[in-house]
Amino acid sequence: MAGSTDPLVITFGEMLIDFVPDTAGVSLAESRAFIKAPGGAPANVACAISKLGGNSAFVGKVGDDEFGKMLVDILNQNGVNTDGVCFDREARTALAFVTLRKDGEREFMFYRNPSADMMLKESELNIGLIKKAKIFHYGSISLISEPCRSAHLAAMKAAREAGALLSYDPNVRIPLWPSPDTARSGIKSIWFDADFIKVSDDEVNFLTQGDSEKEEVVMSLWHDKLKLLLVTDGEKGCRYFTKKFKGRVTGFSVKPVDTTGAGDSFVGSFLASVARDSSIFDKEQNLREALTFSNACGAICTTQKGAIPALPTRSEAEKFISGNKGN
Repeated sequence: MAGSTDPLVITFGEMLIDFVPDTAGVSLAESRAFIKAPGGAPANVACAISKLGGNSAFVGKVGDDEFGKMLVDILNQNGVNTDGVCFDREARTALAFVTLRKDGEREFMFYRNPSADMMLKESELNIGLIKKAKIFHYGSISLISEPCRSAHLAAMKAAREAGALLSYDPNVRIPLWPSPDTARSGIKSIWFDADFIKVSDDEVNFLTQGDSEKEEVVMSLWHDKLKLLLVTDGEKGCRYFTKKFKGRVTGFSVKPVDTTGAGDSFVGSFLASVARDSSIFDKEQNLREALTFSNACGAICTTQKGAIPALPTRSEAEKFISGNKGN
């Protein structure tokens, strides 16, 4: 938890409240009640890292309201450094209504018009904190509108100049963009800055408009500055591509209750591993072990409702892996 001596991983972007129906498999309109859960991919990733014993900080903005204060409390309770979080007096904390279809997959409806996370200004960035990062991780939702887009670019530049590795999980949410084409070009606008990119198979389909099963389609997303491109394939596991080697690590089969946060649990676990051992990009065995651990963290996360409460500890993940050796 807090006080980890691991190198610092900073996540940048949105933190919000997810409202999840108390009954799975119903539409938002049919749902009678909602469970309030903290959400927002970058914040989930920060919590995943600290729950696994890593050292994380979150940089972003929430509303100066009950929900915003609750979210910062949750970060603190999970051992995440909140020195880079600001409160907005004008804009509210973002809300998302997330419904789980019968197959455990999600549909989203967002309330951000504009929300506090979109209003983060470059002048509000805690640059001193950002410069301490060994890894600086971000998504694409913070690129959608100003002033947050400029703050995002400035934070990336400060982290890069201080020697951090840049980690990108686009976390595509098409309804938040003006159009699918704007989403594609916005997401790709910072593509070539990243050292490490994680995309889901669905996101590969969306970004390339090709078939994510085909290696040449995936490799159209590769660029020469990349140390690693990771494609997550749900319960099938993930595929990895580096300059020297490529392969697939099989996943774990579980009965999903809620897939919210599974990708963030996977990413947080992986970034915690990279922070401890950056030779992972050159040593295939170390990479495969880290990805098996990440697959386990992602799988465990789908067995409970809500993202942050479902994030596993290191001992829970290790126990899960040893119990699923036959998989």
